[in-house]
Amino acid sequence: VAPGIAFAQPFQMGEKITYDIKKLGVSAGKATVELKGETVVNNQKRLLIIFTAKGPKFLDEEKIYVEPETFLPTRVERDLNIFGNIEQITEDYDVKKGMVRITKIAGGKTTEQVIEKESRMENIYGFLYRYRQSGNFKIGNAVKLNLPTKNLTLKIIKQYNISIAGKTYNSFLMQSDPKRYNIWFDSGSQKLPLRIDGALGMGKTSMM
Repeated sequence: VAPGIAFAQPFQMGEKITYDIKKLGVSAGKATVELKGETVVNNQKRLLIIFTAKGPKFLDEEKIYVEPETFLPTRVERDLNIFGNIEQITEDYDVKKGMVRITKIAGGKTTEQVIEKESRMENIYGFLYRYRQSGNFKIGNAVKLNLPTKNLTLKIIKQYNISIAGKTYNSFLMQSDPKRYNIWFDSGSQKLPLRIDGALGMGKTSMM
């Protein structure tokens, strides 16, 4: 984790977390999640989170703009190259209600989709920062995760030691219902997301 400007515990501006991507236990690339800091979008203050995943035949780069107070997304800019299939995706979120406009450019064609829900929608990486900052790390604690494609409930189900990269960490395991994500948070002061299953959307992959 890189040092940065003091922000609020348990993380700082400039924090950069690097992951090994594992698919069925085999190394498949690298991923990073970086809290770049404050920026301005349409005259509004935002925080910028950058997610990057790279492997031999894929690249996923995402710029995620979130509200500083809530870590809810206002805009996501995503560049994808999966086995040579290139896509540019932009998600524009309505900050007052549950609506997102998704614009996709692929193969020389532009398509647009609007999704509306009863409440504002989340981004998984924005959620990770918000939960680290203000979430309740107690067994049984559950929260709703309202994604554009699916509504989930995430619950802390147990606390135990896990081994990653030859080190042992005491962790809280958060699991989603319906099943999609498993997230292990370090029980230490930084509450780092040590391992994330399901975030890449490419089969059975883990970020560790």
